[in-house]
Parts: sequence; structure tokens; C-alpha cells
Amino acid sequence: MPTVVVMDVSLSMTRPVSLESSEEFQRKNLAVHGLTMLFEHMAANYRLEFTSLVAFSSLWELLVPFTRDYNTLQEALSNLEDYDKTCIESALNGVSNVVQQEWGSSCPCQVVLVTDGSLGIGKGSLRHSLQTLKQRADDKKFPLPFPFPTKMFIMCVANSEELQTTDAMDNLEELLRLSGGDGQIFTMEGQLCLKSVQAMFGRLIDQAYSPFHAVLHCGNLSSDVQVFPRPEPVVVDDEVDPMPRVVNTEAEDVSTGAAEEPEEEVSASQMAGKSPNFCVLLHGSLKVEGMVALVQLGPDWYGMLYSQADSKKKSNLMMSLFEPGPEPLPWLGKVAHLGPISEAAENPYGEDDSKSPFPVQPSIKRSYAQNVTVWIKASGLQTDVQKILRNARKLPEKTQTFYKELNRLRKAALAFGFRELLKGVGDLLERECTLLPDSAHPDAAFQLSHAAKQLRLASAGDSQYAAFDQNIAPMHTDFSS
Repeated sequence: MPTVVVMDVSLSMTRPVSLESSEEFQRKNLAVHGLTMLFEHMAANYRLEFTSLVAFSSLWELLVPFTRDYNTLQEALSNLEDYDKTCIESALNGVSNVVQQEWGSSCPCQVVLVTDGSLGIGKGSLRHSLQTLKQRADDKKFPLPFPFPTKMFIMCVANSEELQTTDAMDNLEELLRLSGGDGQIFTMEGQLCLKSVQAMFGRLIDQAYSPFHAVLHCGNLSSDVQVFPRPEPVVVDDEVDPMPRVVNTEAEDVSTGAAEEPEEEVSASQMAGKSPNFCVLLHGSLKVEGMVALVQLGPDWYGMLYSQADSKKKSNLMMSLFEPGPEPLPWLGKVAHLGPISEAAENPYGEDDSKSPFPVQPSIKRSYAQNVTVWIKASGLQTDVQKILRNARKLPEKTQTFYKELNRLRKAALAFGFRELLKGVGDLLERECTLLPDSAHPDAAFQLSHAAKQLRLASAGDSQYAAFDQNIAPMHTDFSS
């Protein structure tokens, strides 16, 4: 998950802070100190993640494009210049451009906005931007929410008391809400000093950049692994009392299978060292054989491990997390039912690999596999009504087709609560009855009148005639004599 650090270099960041030492510090110096601490932590624990640095005042500038070289990032921090007023909207437009050019709109990204809580002055200020949200043309819309998944962390080089003397905190909270609400505002506690800025960035590291250590087991083999970015807790919506599910630190390697192109990557793990390591063995095997390994993350929660290349020379062991549940992939069936072929009563693939037990066929026929009537546009409804009228004009030869189409429309109208349609079609059939030519078979008039009457009774809501499972049967007539 790449990170964009957005650094405020407006004049308000040059305000001095009073420290006990004789050396004079500005808020910008405190911010640089905190970011240096963050970059040092990421260099030690998040070596494979990409980070970018953007500076802003009334305009924005990309100082360092996405890189894994944290020395370059720290060097750029030490060479920051001071500019004019604060314009957070401009900075957010810059972030949107930088991320989309590099990663597109599907890659999740973390945004760390470092500012002093100053909203800016006049047009271009955050206060003005939020007040004019609903008064903008389509080509000048506010950049939030971003077109890509994001978490925004706002680091304020100010304490909460200072921010609450104005409406700064309210505006920053609204900014966080517009971003999707998935993030947090951090403020300094107590006096503005190096110690308090370290504590603030420490809280950010604990929440968003703490390493996730786990043990990967496969039979008698095991290996310590580090997974980053840290897997997020998942809440299953359809549970009665949903509880966040977290990945166990004791992951279990279930099995391996042939792989095609893997789709989404959720997190990565890489181990280094010269001593024998199961993780290195697994990674090499999956890479050479082009296979994936199923991994159990917790009770009824699975994922898969596979090798993915960064370049021609580098590849990483990736882990994709499935949706929690015993059947995350419907075609695979229940993961707990998988096992070695040697334990099966007979080879499920046949003696010559001529068959396969997959995909597992569902026991219940899916609704989308049935002939369901859907009216998305008026033209679809019009076509169904015209089909009934065409068959009505060909009675009695088309009696079976006429009633089949009529009952299909009747069921759909009752399912949608569209009883007015039944009355309208009944009126149309009565009209068709009056327009029958003299040469028409007498049975046609009887069938049309009978169908119109049944539709009107159903439209009145009478339970005897409006039952969903009930069909309108043809009227029994006998003209043989």
C-alpha cells in the first residue's frame, strides 16, 4: 500500500515555538523531525513499500516521486523552502494526480497530511472550499473522495486547545469525513516540542505502520514471516452480531494447486537470510511450478500464497485474502473438504485425467439461471405487452402461447406490486375483444373476456385471484357441435 506524504510549507509553518533550549525552532522543524522518525521506521520495517513526498502552499509540487529510497526522501525534507498561503484543496488535487498516474484508481493508498491546522485565508482556504462544495461545476469539483481507496491521516503540529479556539478542528473533521472517514486526526499533547511531536508520530506508526509478525506452518515445517501492509480486521455484514475478524499470527498452509494469473494482491511477505528457511523454499517452489498455496488465516477464513514478480529479477511472496467463510470460492466447494487424492475412494480426475471434480455444482439452482422477467426500461415492458396482444389476435390457434405470456407478465406485476399494469392489460384485452372481425372464431372472444376478467380481479388485490403461484387457465369451451 503506497504512501503519499503531503507537507505544508506555507508561511504559517514558519511560526516559532518556544523551547527550553536556546536554539529557535519553527513548526516546520517539528514536522520535519516527526517525518524523519516516520521514514526511519519505514526504512527498517516497510522496505518494499513505495513512498512519495509532495509539498504545498497555494500550489503543490512533487518533490520525490514514489520510491523505496528513504535517503532521498530525508534529503528532500532537509531542503524544504517556505512559500505563501495554505491551500489544502490544491494539495489534494496534487495527490489525486500523483497516485492515479503511478497506480491508477484501484490501488489502495495512505495519505499523511502534515500541517499546522491553519486553514488558509479567503478564496482557496479549506473553509471556503467546504462552504462552496455544492456550488461547483463538474470540472471544478472538490477532489474528495479520491477515485482510489484511501486512508487519510492528518498530522497537526498544534495541540487540540489551539485548534478548538477556531473552527479548524471542525473543518479538518469534515475533510476526513469527505475522504471516506477511514483515517484519523492526530494532534500534539501539551507543549509544542520535539518530545510531543515524537509521541504524535509514534501514535501514527502504531496505528498504520506497525509490522505484522506471524508464523507460517505446513506440517512439521514452520517459518517466521512479516506481512506488510498489516492485514486489516474484516467485519462480516451478514452475521447477527458482527465481530471484526483478525488474521491469526499462527497461519496454517493448507495445500497447493495450479495457478493462472493471480488477480488482486492484498499484502506481501518476504524473508531474507542465508539459513535454511521454509518460507524461501515455499516461495521458490510456487514460482517454479506456477502454483498457489491455500493458507488458513483463522476459523473459516482462508487466503492464498503465490509468487509475483516486481521485475525480471525480483519477485515477492504475495498473500491474497478471501472473504471469510467456509466456501470463499463457490466453484471450489468447502475448503475443509479438500484433501489428498490418495485418500479418495477413487481418483476424482479419472485414470487418464479425463475429468475433474471442479467446478463443484451447487445443490440449489441459482435465481440468475432462471427465466426471470425484468423491466429496466419502458421498452422492455412494452415488448411484453405487445407480445400478448399479437397472440390474442391469433386465438384460438395461439391459446397456449397467449396464456403462457399472460401468466409470465401477471407474476412479474404481482412480484413488483405493479397491480395497475394488470388492470391496464385487462382493459387492452377487452378492447381487442370489441375489435375482433366478424370472421373471428367465437372462442377468441370468450378467451379474451375471461383473461381480462381474471386480470381485473388480481389487480383488485383479492387473495383468491392475486396469489403469486396461481396461473390463469384457459376457459374451457366446446364448439365441436
